[in-house]
Amino acid sequence: MALIGTALSTLVLAACTSNPGAPVQETERKGPTGVVPDGLSAFYGQALTWEDCADYAKTDNDKEQLGKDGLRCAHLTVPLDYGKPDGDTITIGVLRKPATEPDRRIGSLVVNPGGPGAAGLSAAARLSGVGELNKRFDFVGFDPRGVGSSEPTVRCLTDQERDAERAEDDELDTSPAGVARQDAEQEEFAAKCAERTGKGAAMLANVGTRDVARDIDVLRSALGDEKLTYLGYSYGTRIGTVYAESFPRNVRAMVLDGALDPEQDAVGELVAQGEGFQKAFTDFVAWCVQRQDCSLGRDAKQAQTNFQQLIRPLGTRPVELADGRKLSYGDATTGVIQALYSEQLWEPLNTGLNEVKQNKGRILMLLADSYEERGKDGHYSTTQDAFTAVRCVDDPRVTDPNVILEAQRRYKAAAPFLDDGNPPTASLDACAYWPVPNTGEPHLPRVEGIPPILVVSTTGDPATPYEAGVNLARALGGGLLTYEATQHTAFLQGVACVDDAGSAYLTDLVLPEEGKRCSG
Repeated sequence: MALIGTALSTLVLAACTSNPGAPVQETERKGPTGVVPDGLSAFYGQALTWEDCADYAKTDNDKEQLGKDGLRCAHLTVPLDYGKPDGDTITIGVLRKPATEPDRRIGSLVVNPGGPGAAGLSAAARLSGVGELNKRFDFVGFDPRGVGSSEPTVRCLTDQERDAERAEDDELDTSPAGVARQDAEQEEFAAKCAERTGKGAAMLANVGTRDVARDIDVLRSALGDEKLTYLGYSYGTRIGTVYAESFPRNVRAMVLDGALDPEQDAVGELVAQGEGFQKAFTDFVAWCVQRQDCSLGRDAKQAQTNFQQLIRPLGTRPVELADGRKLSYGDATTGVIQALYSEQLWEPLNTGLNEVKQNKGRILMLLADSYEERGKDGHYSTTQDAFTAVRCVDDPRVTDPNVILEAQRRYKAAAPFLDDGNPPTASLDACAYWPVPNTGEPHLPRVEGIPPILVVSTTGDPATPYEAGVNLARALGGGLLTYEATQHTAFLQGVACVDDAGSAYLTDLVLPEEGKRCSG
């Protein structure tokens, strides 16, 4: 590996165009900077051509966020397979909001919102307007390989196929024939992913977190930063952990919020998440029963039974909606799960459950559509496809029927409010049929040489339970900031105690005092 000194930076305006209304492009070369792995100098030293972000918007939310002033976007070129740097290449969509006080600029703050498979451009655009960090840092977002504006995109189902899948509730048929049909559908799904994704199985083999972390290091260098300053939420904490293990001496600072436990296998993670959502449901019930209009009654002990009696019938009698769609059992539970991510959604959740009593389902369907990233025009983002593709290579596949049955039993016990009333089955998921092997697995990260990092963990986080953050902070030898609330992630979400501590750390590299706790 070669160490490159401080790189010269060049900035060139694009040649005049015959279209005077076209946005000006700026080509900028700031790399290579820092340590460059052998054979990758051309990638680490590439120029970035910054332009208007309109063509990078893929969803309604993208169009809203990427239309803000001061944003510029570019494509970063990286190897499809880092083991073959002279082979095929792919591109990564990148957004930058420059520091508003350039004389005091520290560097770039690279943001990832999680998923896996969530697009990062919109997240960085939105977060750049929160707090004071954009004064000192360029806010940089990226769409991970295979996602959003990055090319090629992981794609498995059409919009019509996704709608049909959501409406079917096939998982409720636990007969041998039903299980066989589910397995066949999962096998077909995996085949469609390989067929419809650009560069096919080769892309699926290199779409995991191992490769995203390598892309971030190329981005770090191309941005001209010798060290990486990173903010990762939810699954973005796994990306940050893998980066820290792969490039420990390239880290300046990291805030990892809503952590995944690095040693937890897929079954353990599923069960822990079930426990988290059960706790969030219990907190919702405690809030709800204080209201005259509580959809689940006024008795907290009876509320879970009332919920199941309200939702389970949708498996055979879905609610007809005005647009011709149907609120299935699966969509109803997805809508509920979406609302349990934040206390701010409890009010619409209660209203939505009251609607179901009236044989209506508009609000729960809106919540489910938000989770599934279905736009008003019926078009889906590819987040759910990418989610599956990444998880199928980040963890070993689970095919042992006994392990699957035990996992389902444990999940039903951990999250009884989501128990559909059917016995567990040994049905397989798409990863069992994935056309390429996994490239990652749970393990204790080895991060010798990493500077102190900050983990933020929320006591009532339903998706990434609190103890996962405790374990990640311990594994990385970092600091832990505890937020006492029921929601998923906390930093830069308007909680002054959390925002101030995290911002001070990113700016001054000083961890909050040991044991620091914040409350809303």
